[in-house]
Amino acid sequence: MKDWIIYSIGFLAQILFSSRLIIQWITSEKQRKVITPKTFWTLSLIASFLLFIYGYLRLDFAIMLGQSLTYFIYIRNLQLQGQWQKFPKIVQYLLFFTPIFIVIFYFNNNKIDVDLLFKNADIPTWLLVLGIVAQVVFTLRFVYQWIHSEKQKESTLPMGFWVLSLIGAGLILTYAIIREDPVLFVGHLFGLIIYARNAYLIRKTKD
Repeated sequence: MKDWIIYSIGFLAQILFSSRLIIQWITSEKQRKVITPKTFWTLSLIASFLLFIYGYLRLDFAIMLGQSLTYFIYIRNLQLQGQWQKFPKIVQYLLFFTPIFIVIFYFNNNKIDVDLLFKNADIPTWLLVLGIVAQVVFTLRFVYQWIHSEKQKESTLPMGFWVLSLIGAGLILTYAIIREDPVLFVGHLFGLIIYARNAYLIRKTKD
C-alpha cells in the first residue's frame, strides 16, 4: 500500500483523537472543571480502530498493542454514559467484534506475522521496547480511569489519568522522534498541552 494512504489513515486517527481532546478541553474550560463529554468516548473508539490499522500497515507492534489495550475500555465508558445502548445493534456488533476478527485473520501464509512485527529492520529491539513501555504507561491511564469510574459508577477523568497521560505522551513523543513517525509526533505534542491544562484545572479546583 502507498505511504500516503497509510499516513492519511494515521493522521485521520490523530485528528479524531485531537478533536476529542479539544471538545473535552473547551467543555471543561466553560465549566471551570474537568468534564467528560459524551463525544469523547465515541471519537476515542473510532480513532483507536483507525490507529490500530495504521500500526498494522506500518508493521509497528507498539502502536497495535496500545490500541488493543484501550479499545474495550472506550466501549465500557460508553456503556457507563448510557451511549453504547443507543447505537444500532448491528453497529454494536461491528465495533465489538471487528478487532477480534482482525486478530483472528491476522495471518500470512497461515501463520501470524511475528517476524514482520518483532524483526522489523526499521525498529531495533531497544526502540521496540521503548515503544511498548511507552504504550503500556499511556494505556495504564485508561485502566486507572476505568477502575475509578467503576467505583464511582460514572465516567470521569481523575487527576491520575492526566498524570499518566503526561508521562506516557512524553515517552511516546520520544519514540516518535527516534522512529521519525510524524503521525505520533504531531498527535502527542498537541496532547501534552491539553493534558497539562486538565491537570492544572483539577489542581485548581481542589485548592
